[in-house]
Amino acid sequence: MRRPRGEPGPRAPRPAEAATCAGPGEPWSPSPSSMLRVLLSAQASSARLSGLLLLPAVQPYCLGPSKWGDRHPGGRPHAGPVQGLQRLLEQARSPGELLRWLGQNPTKVRAHHYPVALRRLGQLLGSQPQPPPVEQATLQDLSQLIIRNCPSFDIHTIHVCLHLAVLLGLPPLTLSLPGFPSDGPLVCALEQERRFRLPPKPPPPLQPVLRGGQRLEAALNCPRFQRHPQQHLIRSLAEARPEELTPHVMVLLAQHLARHRLREPQLLEAIAHFLVVQEAQLNSKVVQKLVLPFGRLNYLPLEQQFMPCLERILAREAGVAPLATVNILMSLCQLRCLPFRALHFVFSPGFINHVSGTPHALIVRRYLSLLDTAVELELPGYRGPRLPQRQQVPIFPQPLITDRARCKYSHKDIVAEGLRQLLGEEKYRQDLTVPPGYCTDFLLCVSSSGAVLPVRTQDPFLPYPPRPCPHTTRDPVQSHFLLRVVLMLRERWHFCRDGRVLLGSRALRERHLGLMGYQLLPLPFEELESQRGLPQLKSYLRQKLQALGLRWGPEGG
Repeated sequence: MRRPRGEPGPRAPRPAEAATCAGPGEPWSPSPSSMLRVLLSAQASSARLSGLLLLPAVQPYCLGPSKWGDRHPGGRPHAGPVQGLQRLLEQARSPGELLRWLGQNPTKVRAHHYPVALRRLGQLLGSQPQPPPVEQATLQDLSQLIIRNCPSFDIHTIHVCLHLAVLLGLPPLTLSLPGFPSDGPLVCALEQERRFRLPPKPPPPLQPVLRGGQRLEAALNCPRFQRHPQQHLIRSLAEARPEELTPHVMVLLAQHLARHRLREPQLLEAIAHFLVVQEAQLNSKVVQKLVLPFGRLNYLPLEQQFMPCLERILAREAGVAPLATVNILMSLCQLRCLPFRALHFVFSPGFINHVSGTPHALIVRRYLSLLDTAVELELPGYRGPRLPQRQQVPIFPQPLITDRARCKYSHKDIVAEGLRQLLGEEKYRQDLTVPPGYCTDFLLCVSSSGAVLPVRTQDPFLPYPPRPCPHTTRDPVQSHFLLRVVLMLRERWHFCRDGRVLLGSRALRERHLGLMGYQLLPLPFEELESQRGLPQLKSYLRQKLQALGLRWGPEGG
């Protein structure tokens, strides 16, 4: 419809007006400045903060027109008089008129009418440039009316009224509404009612008084402590008196040290001393857990009775708990302290036949295969029984679990790419498992002159058991000796937490590969982490390989 000439058109809303209020039927959304004002002012009162942070973000929180006028919150349409009262409230022209509609129609007023009245009050007082005059008595009467009826509100209506009351107490509306302070009776009553509707919290359980070893056990059992080990707290635990310590507490401590790679000599010596003192009371299932950190952390205690004590326990308990016996020997294998008497027992036909029918037969055979390898490589004076060939299985046929779990942090992919660009794909093998079952990171075949040869044309494996001249093998085709060079990644998690001592399993693998005749080239994590990008890494690898006298490319043959 065209407007008659000379008639003024609708006034464009001012920025402040558009951000604060909206007329009936117009959508309302807060401006960034108004929301910032709400958040900043909330710092002054806990009631405001709870009103802003604890209320669900539903549309009726704003000061725009109501959208629940056509339907009851439960979904049932309103009766005519109730709906008519809502329209009267939405079209009220002053705070006094709002109060009059609410007070003169007590039978028609429902709980959802009060947030409609508060919303309309905010629209009236936020109108520019001349808001209607407000009497203090009118605001107090409206506030008392809501306070008197809020016990009958549902939780949704309480949330909406609380939020609107908080907004009405913010500047610039505060200048017009001295009856709606953020800590005034209306906000406090609504906040109290909201808290009353919350489900009651169960009382905290009474904490028993813990003493000595109980405090130690509680600390070690705490999930936060297990996820975030603190070395200074661990050291303080060593000051506990021996009579306060129990096998369970010491097992927790040993598991904690092993899990987090904490090589704490003071605590490890305390565990070793406890094992010696309590030898008669400990069975092999407890002992296997107590000796676990010594092998994993590559730490041989100074306690002189440590090994004699373990030998006596193994002699006493070997036939009772086979898996625990083998676990103890695995820890001692990492420490290069295998007792001959215990080896005689676990390699005996009776022990092997006994464990073959148990659920853990495969893991025991794998451990026995590793023990047999250790006997072959490290115990030339042993003359007892050995693991039969038909019982032997690969020791570690694939990368260890820790490497697979942390593969995204590993340097293996970038080192592989550096070797590919430097040597070519045909001149190295990645993740190759060599007899008797050790997985290598990268393996190169090198001629006696230092030339890196294509791996596919050579036998990458050295014979096992090793021959008298273990470091080289004669190639019948090319009539020269071959060297096998193994590049060993030493990642950060391959070390104890101090970063200086290799974990027992890593040290054992490197030691055995060296004894079998493989030439090892360690790549420490400190050096790998210092390389910035692939070009620097290639230069680093080139220097490492050339330091061994290796040649490749056209000049390398």
